[in-house]
Amino acid sequence: MSALYSLRVASEFAAAHHLRHYEGDCNRLHGHNWRVEAEVEARELDSAGMGIDFREIRRNLRAITERLDHRYLNELDPFTELNPTAENIARHIHGELSARLNGPVIRVVAVTVWENDRASVRYTHQEA
Repeated sequence: MSALYSLRVASEFAAAHHLRHYEGDCNRLHGHNWRVEAEVEARELDSAGMGIDFREIRRNLRAITERLDHRYLNELDPFTELNPTAENIARHIHGELSARLNGPVIRVVAVTVWENDRASVRYTHQEA
C-alpha cells in the first residue's frame, strides 16, 4: 500500500466582479474578500521528511492570487470571456497551480474558493 500525504495552504485576495447572464444583485459590480485553499497530494517524502515545503505551495498560490488582488476580475484573462463565478475562479486557480506544481510525486488535488465565510466552492480535476 502506498502512502499519500495531503497538504493544505491558504491565501486570500480582494477583488471586484459582476456576473454576466445572472438575474439578481450579483449582476451589478460588487466585491469579495476571497479566501483560497489549495490541497496538494504528495506520494512520497523527500530526505527532509516533507512531501513538499508548505512555503513552496504558498509561494506559488500567492503568485496566482496576487495577479487577482485588488482587480476587477471581468477585465482579466480568462474572465473577459469566462464568467468570474467562484466555480470558474476555483478552476482557473487549480489549473494555474497544477501547471506550476504537478509532477511525478506532487499533484494539486483541489482548490476551494470562499466568497465569504458562509459560501464556498471546491474544484477537483480527475485525470482521464
